[in-house]
Parts: sequence; C-alpha cells; structure tokens
Amino acid sequence: MAGGERGGTPGGTEDGANSGAGTGRRVTDARLLPVALACWLTAGIGVDVPDALPIVRGALWAVTLSALVAVVAVVVLRRRAGRPRARSAVRSATVGAVAVLPVVALCAAGSALVAGAALAGLERRQPPALVEQAREHRVELLALTVAQTPVEQLGAGGGGEDGLVSRIRFRAELDGVPVLVFASAPSASAPAASMSAGSASDAGEPTGLRIGDRVVMRAELEATEPGDSAAFLVFGTDPPERAQEAPAAIAWAGDLRARFVALAQKLPGEGGELLPGLAVGDTSAVSAGLDADMKASSLSHLTAVSGANCAIVVAAIMLLGRVLGVARWVRVAGSLSALAAFVVLVTPEPSVVRAAVMAVIVMLAFLSGRASRGLPALCVAVIAILVWDPWLARSYGFALSALATVGLLVLAAPLGERLAAWMPRPLALAICVPLAAQLACQPVLVLLDPAIALVGVPANLLAGPAAPAATVLGLVVCLLLPLAPLLAEWCSYLAWLPSAWIAAVARLSADLPGARLPWLAGAAGAAVCVALTIALLLALLAARRRWRRAGAMVCGVGFAAVAGLAAGPGVVRGILRPAEWSIAACDIGQGDAVLLRDGARFALVDTGPETEPLDGCLDGLGVGRLDLVVLTHFDLDHVGGVTALEGRAETVLSGVPENDADRRMLARLEAAGSTVVTASAGMSGSLGETRWRVLWPRGPLDRVEAGNDASVVVEFVSPVLSSVFLGDLGESAQDALLATRTVSRVDVVKVSHHGSADQSEALYERLGAALGVISVGADNDYGHPTDRLLDLLARVGTAVARTDGQGLVLVSAGSGAGSSGELQVWSERAPP
Repeated sequence: MAGGERGGTPGGTEDGANSGAGTGRRVTDARLLPVALACWLTAGIGVDVPDALPIVRGALWAVTLSALVAVVAVVVLRRRAGRPRARSAVRSATVGAVAVLPVVALCAAGSALVAGAALAGLERRQPPALVEQAREHRVELLALTVAQTPVEQLGAGGGGEDGLVSRIRFRAELDGVPVLVFASAPSASAPAASMSAGSASDAGEPTGLRIGDRVVMRAELEATEPGDSAAFLVFGTDPPERAQEAPAAIAWAGDLRARFVALAQKLPGEGGELLPGLAVGDTSAVSAGLDADMKASSLSHLTAVSGANCAIVVAAIMLLGRVLGVARWVRVAGSLSALAAFVVLVTPEPSVVRAAVMAVIVMLAFLSGRASRGLPALCVAVIAILVWDPWLARSYGFALSALATVGLLVLAAPLGERLAAWMPRPLALAICVPLAAQLACQPVLVLLDPAIALVGVPANLLAGPAAPAATVLGLVVCLLLPLAPLLAEWCSYLAWLPSAWIAAVARLSADLPGARLPWLAGAAGAAVCVALTIALLLALLAARRRWRRAGAMVCGVGFAAVAGLAAGPGVVRGILRPAEWSIAACDIGQGDAVLLRDGARFALVDTGPETEPLDGCLDGLGVGRLDLVVLTHFDLDHVGGVTALEGRAETVLSGVPENDADRRMLARLEAAGSTVVTASAGMSGSLGETRWRVLWPRGPLDRVEAGNDASVVVEFVSPVLSSVFLGDLGESAQDALLATRTVSRVDVVKVSHHGSADQSEALYERLGAALGVISVGADNDYGHPTDRLLDLLARVGTAVARTDGQGLVLVSAGSGAGSSGELQVWSERAPP
C-alpha cells in the first residue's frame, strides 16, 4: 500500500452517506468515475506523445459537441412523440441514449480540457531560449527558485578532505519551467564517509537552502523526455548562491521542519528516524535498510503524507470549532486555513495535493449544507488536478494516493460486511481497511516492484493504529517547538513510542520467511494483477453463489499459474542449487555483473553490457530491490545495463565519472530515486550482517585518472564468507593496492578484467582465495581468460569458476563458517 492512505479520507469523509451501513443497501455514486478515468488516460498518454495533442483535442471537442447535439435531439424527439403508444416506444428506444450520451459528453469535454492544458503546459515547459541552450550544451548563469528541500549526498570534488565534497539535488523552477538540479552543495563540509545498511543517509537540510529561496548558478541544461515531470535537467558547474530569501509566507515551514527533524534525530534508534516521516513526510533521516523494510512490509505509505494526515488536521479544527460553538462558516474557514498551513509545512507532494484538493471540495460541500460523498469528491479532485497539471497523471505517488482512496470508499465497507460473516466484526473492520487499500493499489505496486507483499495486511493491522498517534503527537511537537521548546522535547518522547513500534513491525515483517510472492514484471504483470483482483472481489462480494464460485476458481488458478511462472523456475533452481547462495556471477556475456546476498538484502557489482541479460538474471534469482550497487568504472561492459537499476537500486557507489555522459547516467539514477555516492578508499557500510569496505581508489578523487586502474575495489566480509571484487585493475594498480596494506585473505576473489594477462601474482598470493570467479563472455575477441592468468591462479592455489563455460555460477559457504569453511559452487553447466 505504498503511497496510499492510512484510513479515512480528507475531511473525514468516507462514503457513509451513500453506503447504507447497517441497512444492507449500498449505493455508490460513480457517475463521475468514467470522466476522471478518461481525463487520467488522456493526460497520461498526451504528455508522452505531445505531437498528437492538437488532433486529440480537436477530436474530443467534436465528440463533445456531437454528444450534446444528440442529447438535444433525443429530448426533442421524446417531447414531440404524439400518441401515448408512440411516446412509449420513443421513450423505450431513447432511454439508453439519455443515460449514456451525457456521460460521453462529460468524458470528452473533461479530456479535451486536459489535452488543452497539456498543450499549454508544453509551450510553457519548452521556451525556445532554453531548448537552444540545451541543444548547444551552453553553460550560462541561471536564476532558479527552489521547489524542494535539497537532498545532500557524497560526491567527487577535490576541495574537501579525501577529495570528497557534498553534492545536492533538488527540484526547482526556471522562469516557471520545472527542472531537476544537480550541483555541488553550498556547504564546504562533506558528510562522513561511513554508511550503514548499504547507503549514505541524507543529511536533512545542511545546505541552508529552503523551498522558495531564489538562487543563481552557472549550469548546463539537458532536455528530458516529454512525459517526465521535469522539463530539463540542470547540471551546475558551481554551487548555487542564494540571491533572495524565501517569502515569509513559506520560509517559516522550512525552519520549523528543520528544527523538528533535528529534534527527532536526538531520539534513540529507528523510532527517531521514522518520526519526521510519520508527522510531516520528511524521510531524510530514514536509513536505506529501514526504508527497504518499510516497503517490503507495505508500510511505506505511513510516511507519505496524504489523506489521513489532512483528515486529522481538518477534523481537529472542526471538532474544536464545534466544541466552542462557532458558526459553520468560521469552522470551515479555520479548517481550510489550517489545511493550507499544513500543506506548506509538509510540502505539496502529489499525494498531498490530491488529499488537500479533495478536502477543500468536501469542506465547500459542507458549507453549502449538502451531504458530501467521497467518490464524487475524489473524482472532481482528480479532474481539477489533472487540468491544473497533466503531468501528475504519470506520478506513482498521485496514482497510489487516489487508488487507495478509491479502495477505502468503494471496497472497505462491503469487504468488512463479508468478512464479518467469518470472523468477529471488530477484527473484520480492522482487516477490511488495509485489505481494500492494498487490493486497489497492487496493480501499480507491481510496476514498481514485481512482487506482492503477503505480510502487508498483517503488518498494517499491527502498525496502523500507532500511525495516527505518531502523526498527532508529532504535529503537537511541531506546534510547540517555537512556543515551548522544552515541552516539545518532552512530548517528542511520547511521539517516539508509536514511531518505534512501527519501525519494529516493519523490521519483523520484512524478515519473515515468505514475506514476498514474486510476480510477473511490467505491464503484463499489472494487467494480470487487475484481472485476478477482479476475480478475487467477485469471489468475496458477488451476490450470486455461482459468480462467487467462478471468481474463486479463476482467482485460485490464476494465482497458482502466475506464481508458477514467476517463482517456479526459482523453485526448480532452488532444488538444484545451494539453498543459501551468497555470491552469484550472472552469465551476461563479456562483462561483470556479480550479486551478493545477506538474507533478504542484495548488492550488485557492475551491470554487464546490456539491460536484458541483467534483468533476466535478477528476475531468475528473485531479486527485486538492490540495497547496494557498485559501478566500478564506466566501461560499457560494466555499466551498459545500468537502465535495469532505475527505480530498483537504493544506493549506488560509483567510480570516478570520465565525462559528461557518465555524470548524466548517475543523474538519471538519482532522478529514479537512488542515492549516488562517488566511492573512495575508507568508505564502509553494512549489508545486513555483511560489512563492506572500499579499498581503492586512494587519494583525492580529483587527482584519480578515470579508467581501469581507477576501478572501485570493494571487500565484503560476512560471518560465513569473505570476498573482494577487483574491477578491471591492471598489474601496476594491483601492486599499488597491495602496498596499501589494506588487503586481507578472502574466500572468493572476483578476478580482475575478465581474466586478462595484466595481473599481479603477489596480490593473488596475498588474497589466498579458495575460488576465483571470472565473469567473461564465451568466444570473446580478447582471449580472456588468458593462460597466464589461469596458470597464476593454479600456482597460488585458487580454483576457477567462469561464466563463459559454466553459465550462472552460485557460491555459498559450506559446513564451516568464515574463511576456514568449505565452499560450495553450483553452475548451470558443468565446467568445461
């Protein structure tokens, strides 16, 4: 249910007014649902194929006019029918048209408005001057308005200790054009080079830049694809300089948010990390490991500010006004003012915008004295938002927020009634809310991660009740910070309790065996998920028994078939291969792509030359998210498959970029949600119980020459297995690495440069590995692996496993633990 709701809807409106709870009748007003879906489809496709928009808009207005003319014609025809028998015949013949034609007209009109908004947006997003600057790769002085709190991380530079400087990325506006900025941080200090859970945690707001600040910087532009939320990528050559402070109307929010995050970081453990996310949606302090477990247990929606948070704010003001006996319009005005301040505080992310607009619609309906219905309010909110910004149709956060609300409004009550027939009603009501939201969101979730979280509903049952408490208490702490800092600090410990509970539930749930069911990837997996969700709902909710039986049969057979397709090959391989492999060398041709596993956490060293073989290896091994990725250097045979990592990798350690193309590659990974860090010797971190350490390159990064000899060398040491990955280091660089005295004995070595002759026998003798893994393509033109390398490994007592003859190679520790234990090696084919 990532990105969804936490129960309830903005303004506290569920479809109670039209649910008929307790009467056995349920009427859902879905008349606007086709209109909202048509607008969403038009926006999603239109922003991706802008050349077709003028034709589409004209056709839609033509359909609208035709439908309206047809409605008028039908009405006139019915009124002019003379005799009663003729009147009855006409009425019977036109009843369908009267019902359908207005809906068609509304769908076409709404879609035409969205298409027109997209056309206007395209003109605004592509000013000729910026397009020309991007085409010519000119570096110019730009004035930007910060639209997102900058995220800071480690990067290559040369001005700081060990050649490390802080780099930032943030969304901004350039003369009204949305852009994504990558630049050196204004702060001169670099964050520490030690990381846990495979990543560097964000540093909150150390740059001092706030949303609304006006900054200037010299930068180069790169145009994005039409459907991207940002029209241009901005690559700064200098750090941004603040030219103007943010307006006071929004500056207060950045200061308050920063103070709250700083206070929460003083709280112990993961409860302190999670609290700002639960209260104000700031996840900058959440470690990569906790973030991965929140996603794996379907709890990440708790840190996505949306309907539940807005409902709490509005409900609190409305209740206070009712207790004080103030007039209705005063309560509504107070609620809307508080809601506006809350949106500024948490920043207007897509899910927040959806929830806030829906809350405004509900409040206006309440002010007019009309009963508010949840689904129509949601549909109006979606249509209005897409007309305002059609690019939100492609936002996963917006989609998940809207779908979760649909699930709560449409599915929660009937599911609760059905479940109450099989279990105690309180338990049924507790289960129906997370179940409804997960069913509605699952088709989109499998696009993000091809798996179904089987622990999602139980985890939400355990963690869900604690979320409102953490939210309310966290907001109280925010309000008290400027007024009574000491009292705010005391209250923060009360807010920490439910936050720590949620973190503990996430950790426990994600580590349970069978927590994830592998699923088909891509659009096919989403389509199958939609079909099986419909079948499941028929099995649970259909009025007729034969429909329930048919739905249950389709659902059971479908889930078994999909699970077999997605997980079946893995089950078969699981019978043949080591049950708990630790290292997997993918058969991706002439290149490197090697996985490491520690329980449910995965690291990948390089990607190979192409995306498809890497995707096949990851899917075949059941690997979804990657906690850590190491890109040793930027040769094509090591980074050619990098697009497979977009949206999949938590943290990326990279070698020194060689050119602008390499820097843009890393920027795209950042834009897809990865934290990118330029690696240097001394960095360390953890992958579960496995510790990793960067051994090479050494020295200031601005003096490191890119290429094979600058390959990132990483050592992994777990309780059962140790390994080192040498990238493409040549003999002289290997000798220099040996001279650093940081090299230890290991169980497994990933042989450098696919087994070339340019190797240091002294280094391999010092490593003393029991196994050397050679990632190499069959019948390659380089003669890899060379006889010199194979003879060298034989002399130092290192056995060989190679992907060219053996295909996929899996390595696991034997009965003995640590470096003294025996190794088990499994491969798809017998060694030649």
